[in-house]
Amino acid sequence: RRNTPTSPLSRKAFEQRPRTKADHMIRTLSILAALASGSLASAAANDAANDALDVYGAWLTQKQNSVVVISKCDAAPCGEIVWIDAPDADALTDTENPDAALRARPLLGLKMLYGFEAKKDQWKKGRIYDPETGKTYGARLRRLEDGALQVKGCIGPICQTQIWTPSEMKAAAETASLVK
Repeated sequence: RRNTPTSPLSRKAFEQRPRTKADHMIRTLSILAALASGSLASAAANDAANDALDVYGAWLTQKQNSVVVISKCDAAPCGEIVWIDAPDADALTDTENPDAALRARPLLGLKMLYGFEAKKDQWKKGRIYDPETGKTYGARLRRLEDGALQVKGCIGPICQTQIWTPSEMKAAAETASLVK
């Protein structure tokens, strides 16, 4: 009868027997397989984090009344309004801005997202300007698994979340010339 680890009577004898080259090879392969699966899991986690940081492109806002193109400004994202659902969109200005000198600037082309830092699986410490209220908030950005963009505007620890969807305005993203 062979000594195998599945036989309860022979388990102790099996564990105390001299190790063979085959035993060492199996142990080495087991360790390599464990390391490889850990590396794959780590790579998958890094890919997921990198995908979450890919916030660039044209985005239809949650209210579906404007499109913001997010591109790289230096090494971080910044966003500019490129389309507004209004018949007189070209004439709309930043009328709610608290700085009277800025109230005449057009909303189209207005940089409303800026100042972000990459942190693990999202962009943090950014700023978002809301032209409807004239207020600026702390901001966070993250690409979700379904391809949508999570945009958070925050005052301290309290945040309001919006979900922006990819816009079909690919031409707008290409012609906005925001890549710096």
